[in-house]
Amino acid sequence: MFQPNIFEGHHMFDMAPKTSESELGRMRDEDYETRSGTETTDAPSGDEQDPSGHRAKRKRYHRHTQRQIQEMESFFKECPHPDDKQRKELSRELGLEPLQVKFWFQNKRTQMKGQHERHQNQILKAENDKLRAANSRYKEALGNATCPSCGGPATIGEMSFDEQHLRIENARLRDEIDRISSIASKYVGKPLSSFSNFSQLPSRSLDLGFSNFGTQSGLVGEIYGAGDPLKTMAGPTEADKPVIVELAVAAMEELMRIAQAGEPLWIPNENNIEVLNEDEYVRAFPRGIGPKPLGLRSEASRESAVVIMNHVSLVEILMDVNQWSSVFCGVVSRAYTLEVLSTGVAGNYNGALQVMTAEFQVPSPLVPTRDYYFLRYCKQYADGTWAVVDVSLDSLRPSPLSRGRRRPSGCLIQELPNGYSKVIWVEHTEVDDKSVDSIYGPLVNSGLAFGAKRWLATLDRQCERIAISLASNFPTEDLLITGPEGRKSMLKLAERMIMSFCTGVGASTAHAWTTISATGSDDVRVMTRKSLDEPGRPPGIVLCAATSFWIPVPPKRVFDFLRNENSRSEWDILSNGGLVVEMSHIANGRDPGNCVSLLRVNSANSSQSNMLILQESCTDSTGSYVIYAPVDIVSMNVVLGGGDPDYVALLPSGFAILPDGPGVNNHGGILDDVGTGGSLLTVAFQILVDSLPTAKLSLGSVATVNNLIKCTVERIKGSIMCDNA
Repeated sequence: MFQPNIFEGHHMFDMAPKTSESELGRMRDEDYETRSGTETTDAPSGDEQDPSGHRAKRKRYHRHTQRQIQEMESFFKECPHPDDKQRKELSRELGLEPLQVKFWFQNKRTQMKGQHERHQNQILKAENDKLRAANSRYKEALGNATCPSCGGPATIGEMSFDEQHLRIENARLRDEIDRISSIASKYVGKPLSSFSNFSQLPSRSLDLGFSNFGTQSGLVGEIYGAGDPLKTMAGPTEADKPVIVELAVAAMEELMRIAQAGEPLWIPNENNIEVLNEDEYVRAFPRGIGPKPLGLRSEASRESAVVIMNHVSLVEILMDVNQWSSVFCGVVSRAYTLEVLSTGVAGNYNGALQVMTAEFQVPSPLVPTRDYYFLRYCKQYADGTWAVVDVSLDSLRPSPLSRGRRRPSGCLIQELPNGYSKVIWVEHTEVDDKSVDSIYGPLVNSGLAFGAKRWLATLDRQCERIAISLASNFPTEDLLITGPEGRKSMLKLAERMIMSFCTGVGASTAHAWTTISATGSDDVRVMTRKSLDEPGRPPGIVLCAATSFWIPVPPKRVFDFLRNENSRSEWDILSNGGLVVEMSHIANGRDPGNCVSLLRVNSANSSQSNMLILQESCTDSTGSYVIYAPVDIVSMNVVLGGGDPDYVALLPSGFAILPDGPGVNNHGGILDDVGTGGSLLTVAFQILVDSLPTAKLSLGSVATVNNLIKCTVERIKGSIMCDNA
């Protein structure tokens, strides 16, 4: 496609001011034949044009040599628009006139422009052909539409209102699939056409089957730090990714419906907890991700609450695996993102799609963890509501570690004024929990251990903690913490202490627990791990010991007893009977039990130096923690002054307190007498037994830790039972 004004200079028009467009085209074809045999004309003189403006018949052509063409081609690659000085220098080197060089470059630029336009035209033509073919297919499909009642040809006017609604909904879902696949194609390296097999997948269905489902009895694992089976799991294959996108859209639709439905899909049980009506669910969602495998138990619950955090921050926490596992460290023992198929659009997480693996736990070595391989999809709706959904992918990649799967689970987040959000949380799983110890059976079977109530109670408590840590106004009567930086550093150190405790107290598959006491009902589980050049952890061999037991005392009473510094000398053997004084206190929640404290143990023996203990206690409607760690005085002075707390060495110990069964009532966030009125208490210690990582663990060290934890348990039982009598 040539334009009349095709050359940039004015010399060509001086040579033939009245030349027609067809003649110019012919001249260009003659003047520029090939890269190897280009011809140019000499600059026209006055006698080469007659007064009438017609070109003289006599015309001289100069065919450039191969060397001249190669030199100008090489120069063109570097500089397609040479100036006068460059043209003169090039003409001198090649034995040409400067005007010849100028015309050659003009013609070369014209040729390149034409080639580019032809290439663009070919691309547009191919795209147009595709659109025409797709349009023809759609017309043919519409022409073949049949009436669902009589089987004859159907027109829009003959359709029922329900069918029209279904067609509109189907179109919306297809648009959703196209949008997600378009985003995903940027990250999986395939064009949009590679997702064309969506049309062969069942519409609005999660029916992907569930093959090779594996069960696992007992606790399995490996030496701590030797490798992580969750982290080393392979991500999805290229063939899996279109199916994952389809599954994400269908799972989101199911979550939206199930989260907002009422009776008969959701019914309150005897403890006023919403549970799923399985018969109604199967009727409303007949396909799902396939029938429930044999040996698995269905567990589904829903909970709603208003939390003190804006919706944007909540979505960011859920879509960032590090923040998610940190906020829910009591529930999520490990989590990894295997692949990100989409990061979202417009600078936010709308449309973000990830493939993840995670391990959920109860803080006790007596309850096996639940491991899942799943997708996580985030979407924003027109009314400002955000939704985040998880659904298992075991049908694509069965895991030998998995003892269950997640049906569409997640949360809806609605923005409220003043930085608050309303959250509706849904947990729907199918699990094999035959390996759960009998004392934890009622708690797990009720859904309180892994259900929506625990997830949302944890989120509510952590939102309060985060809001207080970011607050600028705080009490100034604390003489040790003189500024906001010191307060933030102390809270950050306490947060790391809690995470370290939670990741080492459960029955994670990354740990190899060994029972060292076979007598009595309170067996102690121990494991060792080596620490070498790990910031925040002393180097050497660390011995972790934990035991769980039932005690006939309400959880609130156990929690108040363990967090009170005045009763610490009754159970803390390491304090050696010294007086415990609270030196600093930071409240981080509405409940007075939610706080971070710095304690000083004044030893009864004046020859011994005083010891500092960092402690955090926290409670919500589903459980409580009291976690502490000895800290170095010099290091704590740095932290209190606002210094970096990441390099303060910590070996946390503490307690996890859970109700012994259903019947939890939440009054002001404090645990009341629940279940049978008893508590499930886990005691865990971490002790440095040798400062050399290469040293071998001695049986004497194991026996010492075993005696320490059993003596602590006996003291706690004796003191609490005496107070409860």
